[in-house]
Amino acid sequence: MKTTIDETSGEVIIESEGRKVRHPLASAEGFAAASRAWVRAGWDTKYVYSFSWFGRPLIQLPDDVLRIQEVIWSIKPDVIIETGVAHGGSLVFYASLLKAMGHGRVVGVDIEIRPHNRTAIETHLLAPLITLIEGNAIAGDVVAKVKAQVSSGDKVLILLDSKHTRDHVLEELRLYGPMVSVDSYIVATDGLMEFVAGAPRSESDWATNNPRQAALDFVRENKNFAIEEPVWPFNEGLVRDRVTYWPNAFIRRLR
Repeated sequence: MKTTIDETSGEVIIESEGRKVRHPLASAEGFAAASRAWVRAGWDTKYVYSFSWFGRPLIQLPDDVLRIQEVIWSIKPDVIIETGVAHGGSLVFYASLLKAMGHGRVVGVDIEIRPHNRTAIETHLLAPLITLIEGNAIAGDVVAKVKAQVSSGDKVLILLDSKHTRDHVLEELRLYGPMVSVDSYIVATDGLMEFVAGAPRSESDWATNNPRQAALDFVRENKNFAIEEPVWPFNEGLVRDRVTYWPNAFIRRLR
């Protein structure tokens, strides 16, 4: 597929299999086509590796950061669990929201928390709201430690951002799904991998080996969950679909 953005004519032109379709830039379809090209360019150039939150690198697409903020405000969780810590920026971001809301705490899990990252997180202004657990997120002892951080009646939101293979994420969904509160979410991030297979920094099997496939497989085998887009609390524009690295990521617990 070839996408041409013509600012002079105010159009996006999509060419595929000998067919050419034109959309005005001032349309939801034009925005979607331009956004696909922009997200792909951002992936290729490592655009998301250029942000921080309260001093810690935050390797997320800004659109996803704002959208998860909306979800957190709506759910008002007692506990946010995230697998995958990296530099700790996401943990600090969630903790800052919970601090502003006056309630809640964050648990971060990673197979290896590098000493300089651990020090930076544990000495951060928001450290009192953050608990770190080191180990493989799908190991039995690690899952038990995470469960111990959740009290009966807690409202729990979970984000999966560690190893992004289909099998690993599917196992995380099976193990952590039961911890999610009814009407809250477990979020399988970075399903965009499926749509950038063949791009720089991708692997040949990403078309099928990715978090989005894990999410689809999980809801097929578990009727207590459904992939469901959160409702945007405010939208006076034409766009109805997220610009995201997390397609089909929001898995809501139904019962």
